[in-house]
Amino acid sequence: MNRTNRRGQTWCWMLAVMLLALLTSACGSSKEGGSSGGPAGSAANTAANGATADGTDETGATPTTLTPITQVTNWFAQAEHGGQYAALYKGYYEEAGLDMMIQSGGPGISATQIVASGKAQFGMGQADEILFARQNGIPLVAIAGIFQKNPQAMMFHKGQPIDSFDDLNGRKVYVGSGAAFWEFIKKQYNLDKVIELKYTGSLVNFIEDETSVTQSYMTSEPYTMMQEGIEVDYLLNADSGYMPYGNLLFTTEQMIEEHPDVVKAYVEASIKGWYDYKDNWAEINPFIQESNPDMPLDKLEYSAKALQPLVYGFDAETHGVGYMSRERWETLMNQLLDLGLLKEPLDIDKAYTTEFLPQ
Repeated sequence: MNRTNRRGQTWCWMLAVMLLALLTSACGSSKEGGSSGGPAGSAANTAANGATADGTDETGATPTTLTPITQVTNWFAQAEHGGQYAALYKGYYEEAGLDMMIQSGGPGISATQIVASGKAQFGMGQADEILFARQNGIPLVAIAGIFQKNPQAMMFHKGQPIDSFDDLNGRKVYVGSGAAFWEFIKKQYNLDKVIELKYTGSLVNFIEDETSVTQSYMTSEPYTMMQEGIEVDYLLNADSGYMPYGNLLFTTEQMIEEHPDVVKAYVEASIKGWYDYKDNWAEINPFIQESNPDMPLDKLEYSAKALQPLVYGFDAETHGVGYMSRERWETLMNQLLDLGLLKEPLDIDKAYTTEFLPQ
């Protein structure tokens, strides 16, 4: 064989080796970083990239592909949102394959409208808000009832002869216009002589009139009054018989139908966060304060302690945090129908679901 033929064979052999190396490299890279081909915005992307059911990959690491999610709360960051912030701070959402952003609510911000519009996938609100939304054709669904007992309360100056809701008759009461809980209390206790005044969020008039009463959150306003040197007491609205779940988590029917895996991941991570906040609130509160610098750590501590029986007590003791019962939803619907706030019965089984709660 002449030198020219040997040189040609050598070049062919080298070319074959180079092509084989390129093919091997291409196959390896597609396994590690390729697109799953799943729907955008779905946890299916994470699963297709090798993630296991607990949100980690086969090596135990957190997946690199996270599903962007937004949840909007019902007020500025506070202890009443503690479980959500705990889940974010401890990385539970990330472990579940979610890139979570918590958007604070506030005056004039409607979580139900934001979620209904698709600008956020999850929201926080009251059970009666879900029923009102569905009456108006907005298909929201409650997926976890965080507060077993709603923290809404009627606050009064300590020492006033008020032992029950009957004793509110004849007094000035600062309350939001058309508030469902107040309409129920008025009718239930025949408060025909009460003097209704519009609640604006300011407590100045309440402070000046020791005989007056104001709506409040028992996890918040009593602390504010304590800072002013004013002793107060309150009647918890839930003890009147009106018991909508408070600070519940909700989403849309469409989200549940199209991305049940994301809904499940969100609920389970949130509930894990609430269990964490129960005993570790002191660790989480500074993180909450970062989102609301005007919130003192002392107040966060007060609220974290005050909410304990409302979140972790009652039905949650036996059924777990987030539990909701059909009986309570049906009772709430019937109460709103009786008050004329709902025009006709709703399909309660479509208004809430417990299928995503940890078993």
